[in-house]
Amino acid sequence: MRHAIVPPYLLARIAAVADERYPIAADAARRSLVRDAPVREWRLRGELPPFAHDRLPSVLPDAPSSPDRRISDAQGSETLPGRLVRREGQPATGDDAVDEAYDGLGDTHRMFDRVFGRDSIDGTGMPLEATVHYGDRYDNAFWDGERMVFGDGDGEIFSGFTNSISVIGHELAHGVTERTANLRYQGQSGALNEHVSDVFGALVEQYTLGQDAGAATWLIGEGIFTDAVEGRALRSMLEPGTAYDDDVLGRDPQPAHYDDYIQTREDNGGVHLNSGIPNRAFALAATALGGFAWEHMGRIWYATLTSGRLAVDTGFHRFAGETVRAASERFGADSRETRAVREAWAAVGVAPEEV
Repeated sequence: MRHAIVPPYLLARIAAVADERYPIAADAARRSLVRDAPVREWRLRGELPPFAHDRLPSVLPDAPSSPDRRISDAQGSETLPGRLVRREGQPATGDDAVDEAYDGLGDTHRMFDRVFGRDSIDGTGMPLEATVHYGDRYDNAFWDGERMVFGDGDGEIFSGFTNSISVIGHELAHGVTERTANLRYQGQSGALNEHVSDVFGALVEQYTLGQDAGAATWLIGEGIFTDAVEGRALRSMLEPGTAYDDDVLGRDPQPAHYDDYIQTREDNGGVHLNSGIPNRAFALAATALGGFAWEHMGRIWYATLTSGRLAVDTGFHRFAGETVRAASERFGADSRETRAVREAWAAVGVAPEEV
């Protein structure tokens, strides 16, 4: 099951309009779309890939352990996992993609470990596996149910996907979601799946850089565009719809309010589009509270994800209600944290379902 960072509608636009200005990027986008198409059926069915079922944990460990990172190099092929080039504890290789993936996985493991007490993706020390240099100018990064996979980009629009820690955290968080709430990758539950990955991708970046909510950029995928693109990142959590405005890419289409929810059959029912609505709710609540977002909002969202109370087809209203409940249980019904969660959902037009 591939959960990719670059939405198909953006690749489709590049493929359609970039030929004259960015011929390499247009060709790369077309090939990336073709590569991704066969695996979308898993998403629609809401299933884990066959090899993932035997990794589902029964209980969380009493104590965390160190990460077990394994980075492989596909060497431009589409064969996974590729050649193993760096394992846990080995020195840097000098290959930027290999070493960035290694460091990013370590940063992500450290946040989940220290903040949430979660040892790796499955909670029981699952090896963190990644493949870099996947495909020929592959314009994406994805989680396939077993490993994180990173393309190098086309060099004209995308510069590579390992140089953004929010991308690495985003992809690893898809694995955490699969092994907890397993939100179906379609419609509102799919948008929440994407939203949860954006949340933890942003939190990993903030935790690693020591940023509080006010200093954070709240950008997802900052650094993956070349200088030729008029854009800051793939998405802005705080200001959905403003991440890029480029004559080739077009304007960031994410809505910021539930009134503007996009009904579409594309992108698995708009999972990369409508995730902007809960993204803004999270960022608004975090910035209203100030301080380190992982200490309050991050704990509330993680408790919601791992509560066992989310159905695979949970929608926005139910999810919002569960975050209010998680905030009340942890901080108190009349706490600043619970009020911030309620007010943030109201600001984006989502009424929390009473649970």
